[in-house]
Amino acid sequence: MLSFVNDYSEGAHEKILERLVETNRESLSGYGTDRYSESAKEKIRQACECPNADVYFLVGGTQTNQTVIDAFLQQYEGVVAAETGHVNVHEAGAIEFTGHKVLTVPQHDGKICAKELRDYIATFYGDANHEHMVFPGMAYISHPTELGTLYTKKELQDISAVCKEYEIPLYLDGARMGYGLVSEGTDVTLADIATYCDAFYIGGTKVGALCGEAVVFPKKAPKHFLTIIKQHGALLAKGRLTALQFDTLFTDHLYTEISKNAIRMANMLRKAFEEKGYTFYQKNPTNQIFIVLENDRMEELKKQVAFDFWEKADDTHTVVRFATSWATKEEDVKALIEII
Repeated sequence: MLSFVNDYSEGAHEKILERLVETNRESLSGYGTDRYSESAKEKIRQACECPNADVYFLVGGTQTNQTVIDAFLQQYEGVVAAETGHVNVHEAGAIEFTGHKVLTVPQHDGKICAKELRDYIATFYGDANHEHMVFPGMAYISHPTELGTLYTKKELQDISAVCKEYEIPLYLDGARMGYGLVSEGTDVTLADIATYCDAFYIGGTKVGALCGEAVVFPKKAPKHFLTIIKQHGALLAKGRLTALQFDTLFTDHLYTEISKNAIRMANMLRKAFEEKGYTFYQKNPTNQIFIVLENDRMEELKKQVAFDFWEKADDTHTVVRFATSWATKEEDVKALIEII
């Protein structure tokens, strides 16, 4: 059975496993106070061109989003996100569980636009009864988005400007950041993200790590952020586990180098879908390929390949997702091309 169901099906890159074994018997302090944590943080600061950034390691994407958003917001505030945003759709109400509301704006290829964000906030404050409503306390975006699309540098600049105008933080979900950084045509660098965002995370779970995400606050983290992480159950006593992985991923550009494999494999597969006349639900330059399949054809393919259900298109068609990753093998892509 071929598997293109997601980009976190495999374990971890071999270099990470080697480091974990090499250091396994070392006695280290806990909760991110060990030397590997500090080394990983410094390498990330250098990669972001942000020498004074605060960096923390958490265990997974949903825990990270919930923790960061809860740390930024006052109890009467919510987070503005695209209607397709991960925090709005696929996090089981994790944000609402903390007492905050996800305030949605329209999505355009998975992205929000600066004008509509400004209009949303201006309309809120223009309402004479806004003191009785949930305040827009921060903005959330994903890069790549849930639909695999990418923000341009200009779009980030414009959204950041709106957030500064209304004095709210801009937070970027980078679960698949590696794939976005190496995609063809992108003009956004890690340093750009650090420039325009008040917080973001560098995804490890989907980009070569066993688990873990690196949260970066380019200027300063919210007060007592470590304590807030622990309150959310997202702090590992053995902080070395996540730190060693990021220390390895940010040595000799491993993070971006392994990300290139996902893009190469996705481009090969994307070209085949195009040549064979398949209908794309949402085109993008990253590692997720969204295809509209007739339901009968979908059931036939399921017998030979694992892929992800995305959404119902109509009574006879379904949108599905094929995902490549840092570990996708070229022979598997070629085998899938023969099947489709």
